[in-house]
Amino acid sequence: MSPGYRHTQVGTVIVVCVGLTAAGLILAVSLRAMPAPALILAGGLLVCLHVFGSLTVDVGDGRVLARFGPGWVRRQFKVGEIRGVRVVRNRWYYGWGIHRVPRGWLYNVSGLDAVELELGSGEAHRIGTDEPERLAAAIREAAGLPAN
Repeated sequence: MSPGYRHTQVGTVIVVCVGLTAAGLILAVSLRAMPAPALILAGGLLVCLHVFGSLTVDVGDGRVLARFGPGWVRRQFKVGEIRGVRVVRNRWYYGWGIHRVPRGWLYNVSGLDAVELELGSGEAHRIGTDEPERLAAAIREAAGLPAN
């Protein structure tokens, strides 16, 4: 993919909290304060951190691609399906991760800002970002939509 826009946002709070928890478990096992099977939990946390610690958004080649971490978990939208783009602010309790929100789906690793894509099917998808105006402009341009 040769993107016209690419940005990676790191979920700093997620990275710090999950990383410290995993490190604490490893330290506790090494000090014999916890049984060795706790290392399985620490390993699982580190895998989750690798997979969900960042969100990269690419806009180009006729699509918008949102991918977490190394890209094993991703969501792609063809720009021809996009009917509307708007900058939105998520409610604090929408949280982070991938899940349903009132108007559709949310993909987010940090913060409250997002860009909402309205698809021709009527579905709405929110992509969390720390560059909402730049991302919205790139998607509008790629989809041939007017600037707001």
